[in-house]
Amino acid sequence: MPKHLLPTTVVGSYPQPDWLVDRAMLSKVVPRTRMHAMWRPPEEHLEEAQDDATIVAIRDMERAGIDIVTDGEIRRESYSNRFATALEGIDIDNPAIITARSGQSTPVPRVVGAVRRTRPVELRDMQFLRRNTAHAAKITLPGPFTMSQQAKNEYYADDEELAMAFAAAVNEEALDLQSAGADVIQLDEPWVRNNPEVAKRYAVKAINRALRGITVPTVVHLCFGYAAVVPGSTKPAGYSFLAELADTSADQISIEAAQPRLDLGVLKELSSKTILLGVLDLGNPEIETVEIVADRIRQGLKYVAPERLVPAPDCGMKYMPRAIAFGKLKAMADAAAIVRGELG
Repeated sequence: MPKHLLPTTVVGSYPQPDWLVDRAMLSKVVPRTRMHAMWRPPEEHLEEAQDDATIVAIRDMERAGIDIVTDGEIRRESYSNRFATALEGIDIDNPAIITARSGQSTPVPRVVGAVRRTRPVELRDMQFLRRNTAHAAKITLPGPFTMSQQAKNEYYADDEELAMAFAAAVNEEALDLQSAGADVIQLDEPWVRNNPEVAKRYAVKAINRALRGITVPTVVHLCFGYAAVVPGSTKPAGYSFLAELADTSADQISIEAAQPRLDLGVLKELSSKTILLGVLDLGNPEIETVEIVADRIRQGLKYVAPERLVPAPDCGMKYMPRAIAFGKLKAMADAAAIVRGELG
């Protein structure tokens, strides 16, 4: 792990190449069920193509100067669906349809039996990442609360019971990922702010169950949604579920702050945690100047001690053009170096 102040990282995803995925199809939705048609290579060549694209993503992060890299989530159609649909108890052939308040209909996994992890899902991904970088390596998993909110429960007595079953499956996976060399393990839990009243009942309990026995640094990430899918004008200026994460066993909390212009005073409520601060606005198609990003880091330092601040993008970068994503990451790495120098 980096020893210097203000180590930079990514939230998880990096843009998948156009030769690998149909980006027009991808841009329409954040899939909850599998979307096999998104992949361009035929099945017999898909794994090799994904491996090659993963190496490209890793090298881009390294060239940009990122300290803690991921595999770019290149093998995933979304941050959550690959893991969620690999579990026993999920009917992947007959999804349910839920209608959001916006009126949009989305296919989601149907839970028809006991949720169990019967095989590793991301283990090879972590092994591949570890073989292909000497940098600190982070891997991400969908959080149990979020997965329970993205599924149709047709088996468990209530959604809390479902969330705890997902938590047990995530924990088994996380323990394997830790053994495979993960330096950091992150849970993506954006839905805690979608349904804060329900989250207050059992989200922390589920997150803590998912992280049981993990000894490497752990992160909980929450955001307001991909900038390509959720316009910045609709994003709130504050989180409805944030201070509660102080009670999680996670070492670090990752938040979106740049695009929604978050009031960073809320970070005082997480004084026991390291903060992954979103300093890259992914809704802005322009590459921020180094000075703009440096100033966002300085603003964070008004509320968080330097040893507890990790500059990061607001969210995953998969929906962005690759050249823009790379430029933003380089600006962030350069900005962190400048502010690090100011700290002495």
